[in-house]
Amino acid sequence: MDEPMTPSQRIAELGLVLPDAPSPVAAYRPAVVSDGLVFVSGQIPLSDGRLTAAGSVPSALGLEDAKAAARLCALNGLAVLDSTLPGGIDSVLQIVRLGVFVCSDRGFHDQPQVANGASELMEQVFGESGRHARAAVGVIALPLGASVEVELAARVTCSRE
Repeated sequence: MDEPMTPSQRIAELGLVLPDAPSPVAAYRPAVVSDGLVFVSGQIPLSDGRLTAAGSVPSALGLEDAKAAARLCALNGLAVLDSTLPGGIDSVLQIVRLGVFVCSDRGFHDQPQVANGASELMEQVFGESGRHARAAVGVIALPLGASVEVELAARVTCSRE
């Protein structure tokens, strides 16, 4: 009987590479570990230190691009998990919650569709353990002018507390 794939194997199968964990852009820690949970600070769509999605949705960034930005935010969150845990991302037992913030134009109500970019990645990487509670919230502005920000909480097997 075949062993189930680990999250790191699933990431490779998806053709993804975890980036280096982004450095904080202000006075906070990228992640805090407490009682078997890891809380990852909000991640914006940075790639190689460059913001890839800026402005309000949908006027400055269309729905599909915003969804892709949410996916990138989630990938950055996974990179933070990987760098925080001694066993890396394979130490994650469950994604507990995502908070997705979308810089939204007045009258835009499709924040859940944008958030699906992050949620779908979690399910692809963690399977059923990637299904989570979630908030998808429209806001007027985000750090550095980002279009999307994603925070997450995960239950883990081992941690540095």
